[in-house]
Amino acid sequence: MATQTIPEALTAPTQRFGDAPPFPENVPTAPLLRLSLAKLIERDADEVHRFQRACEDLGFFYLDLSGPGDSLLADADQLFRVGEQLFDLPLEEKQKYDFMHKNSYFGYKGFGANVVDRKGNLDRNEFYNVSKDDIYELSDPWPAPQVLSSRRPLMKSFIGQAHGIVTLVLELLNEHLRLPPNTFQDMHRLEEGHSGDQIRFIKAPPQPVDDRKIALGEHTDFGSVTVLFNRLGGLQILPPGRDAEWCYVKPLPNHAIINLGDAMVKFTNGLLRSNIHRVMAPPGEQADYTRYSLVYFNRPENDVMMKRLDISELIPPLDEDEVEEEINSKDWIIRRALGHRHAIHGDKAFDYDRIRGTEAKSQRAYL
Repeated sequence: MATQTIPEALTAPTQRFGDAPPFPENVPTAPLLRLSLAKLIERDADEVHRFQRACEDLGFFYLDLSGPGDSLLADADQLFRVGEQLFDLPLEEKQKYDFMHKNSYFGYKGFGANVVDRKGNLDRNEFYNVSKDDIYELSDPWPAPQVLSSRRPLMKSFIGQAHGIVTLVLELLNEHLRLPPNTFQDMHRLEEGHSGDQIRFIKAPPQPVDDRKIALGEHTDFGSVTVLFNRLGGLQILPPGRDAEWCYVKPLPNHAIINLGDAMVKFTNGLLRSNIHRVMAPPGEQADYTRYSLVYFNRPENDVMMKRLDISELIPPLDEDEVEEEINSKDWIIRRALGHRHAIHGDKAFDYDRIRGTEAKSQRAYL
């Protein structure tokens, strides 16, 4: 059987991706730990300890996929090209697949559809969400343009491998928290469970030099584990603490950026972190280039309640007067994913704090 060649852009020893200029060296960057997928699979004790630190301290880390993740890198490279073709379609064609008025976040979101900050600014990107349940034939298929419907086998391969990364993260956290076997894994099944898991293709064109603003507003991710691929800068995180300042996440070849979402904060009452982040124009000369991103968002299955797990002595108790909201994963994701769409909610979409997630608990502003 012929071997699959990993594209040069993913094997180059520099920080360059394709023809884009390198990430500048004179901007503040986030202190993300660089972890090895191979070492985590082997349960290397030092690497597992660093993983645990990353999940409790920042909720973000780099994951070096070299070796066991080579085929995932190759799938991601192909899907970046699919994303370019997808967003090159005429706007009228893409808008046929905007399903927000069906109360769904799958399909297309156009440029400027979401409110991104308390000043009422609108987003500066477009994206397209592809349902895991659709690709794995666990639900009725969503209509899709030919550029996507013809790539279903590739997307299924990418989802399966990205979900493998997610499962490893969940296994390690399950062990770390001394939960009953498969507690986390059974809430995030790939082929048996119905969930809001998705691939997201994102395009953010260059912004005007004299009007560079937020492309995607500050937030915590809505689900459990995110697997992100970037080639250009722009992603920023806000470390915990009262005096924290925004800093860029520098894309690294052969690495995915992994972060935890709201569900892991809810399940562990803030022991695990879902760090606040946003997307700005890329720094330096990269700002003149179109920024594409590829994401796999993993969420708990639809009927899982977004509440503290009372099955581990390591999970902190609730505050004395704290009462948890009764909401399942499906409703949580819909509320957070569609809550800032002004075409649906009108003026309510501009109330930026109306549908916040676990930002306050994760930020630990009292530190």
